[in-house]
Amino acid sequence: MTSRIPRDSRLRLVRPRPLAAAPRAMDQRRPRRPAPRPPEGTPAPAELAKMARSHLAGAARVARWADAALRPGRTGATADGKATLADATAERAAHDLGLTPAQVRVDWDTARLAGLVEVHGDSARPGWRLRAWDRDDSAVLRGWVALFDAWSLARPEPEQQPAAVAEVVSAMPQLLSFLQLSAGPVPVAQLLDLLEQRVRELRTERCEIPYGPQPEPQPQPGDDTPLAPLLDWALGALAAVGALTYGDGQATLTPLGSWAVWVKLEQICVAAQSPAGNIEASAEEMLRGCAQLRPNAARAEYRAWLAARPVGGAVTELLDAARGEDALLRGLAFEALRVVGAPAEPEVRGVLDVPTLRPYALLWLAEHDGTDPEDAHEILTREEATWLWVDTAAAVADHGEAPLLVRHLESAVQATVPALLDEVRAVGHPRTVQVLVALAAAHPDPALAKAVRRAAFQVHTGGS
Repeated sequence: MTSRIPRDSRLRLVRPRPLAAAPRAMDQRRPRRPAPRPPEGTPAPAELAKMARSHLAGAARVARWADAALRPGRTGATADGKATLADATAERAAHDLGLTPAQVRVDWDTARLAGLVEVHGDSARPGWRLRAWDRDDSAVLRGWVALFDAWSLARPEPEQQPAAVAEVVSAMPQLLSFLQLSAGPVPVAQLLDLLEQRVRELRTERCEIPYGPQPEPQPQPGDDTPLAPLLDWALGALAAVGALTYGDGQATLTPLGSWAVWVKLEQICVAAQSPAGNIEASAEEMLRGCAQLRPNAARAEYRAWLAARPVGGAVTELLDAARGEDALLRGLAFEALRVVGAPAEPEVRGVLDVPTLRPYALLWLAEHDGTDPEDAHEILTREEATWLWVDTAAAVADHGEAPLLVRHLESAVQATVPALLDEVRAVGHPRTVQVLVALAAAHPDPALAKAVRRAAFQVHTGGS
């Protein structure tokens, strides 16, 4: 599963490619294969969703409170009119919900990581998963999986060598797989032996290729760091997100944790939608139904849906769907608008002032004016291109397979991964943390995954 071939340690992208290719990455579907069955004894999706709702109940409650109390125009808004979780806001939420401010902050952070709330600078708004929380089991499970992917952010990192922490994070998938295969309690001492073995392998595989004279290999920072405290931190963080139980010298995957590990191993898409009945469906339902279709089949569905209703109303409905929090629907809505063509131009121009829609609208208008789709990305500013890259990555992370997210790196306009991470952090997309966490979890290169994970942590904590 790992390579022992020496590699250039500098982080860079495989091959820069126009951003216009990014939405097309969503269409690169692998041939369909029979859906694998989860291990025997895995609860049904409805039962798993019930467990996830129970674990995230506090986060959902705080998110709903914020939606009701901090919405612009409400009399209960904060004094400065902003939906930030300032000290006064945390105290007010604690008073209203019967919690302590510390509990509110923990639930708030959990809600952010699970996509129940999205923070935009000094304001916040409900995420699309919160809107679907009571009716869509797949949205609930994806929210919990997003939290599971971000387990290393659930608790502050130990004050030890960052390199050792990164090694433990990189080694945890193997320990989780072992726990999943064991299907029962595993002694922590056995997990520590496995962790030490895996970390030794990672250190053996670590091969830096210097430029110029090659000095004698030197011990790397963190090589002598005791791993037992780091394992305790990792197991505690995974227990905090509900992936396992940890105590009395043993660790056991919860049903949710076992299912999530199986999902990661199988690299499947949880929420496949049937395309049946799209013509009579709303724009949002139609777009979700077309998400799993190949481009030609999806365009046929768009044409049939558009033919069944007035063009003006259809364009308005598509743009309303694009304004939502689901990035996949944004991209698909503009694909459907490409089928509409010229009649959609006035309304598309009308959303150029909407930050979340502007990059999509600019590309649509450029292609409508005759620009080659491969060159249309050149009309975007660097910031707009980076925002669109993150938005597309959010769609891939929510609805695609892990290898697709890794390949999405090639569509970035930045020449190197460090440059991409710097600009992604600066652009302020509300899904930045989730995208970076998912990319770090999916990428096979430990050095690159470490850099991406560090950037996710810095964005989450507001550090540099």
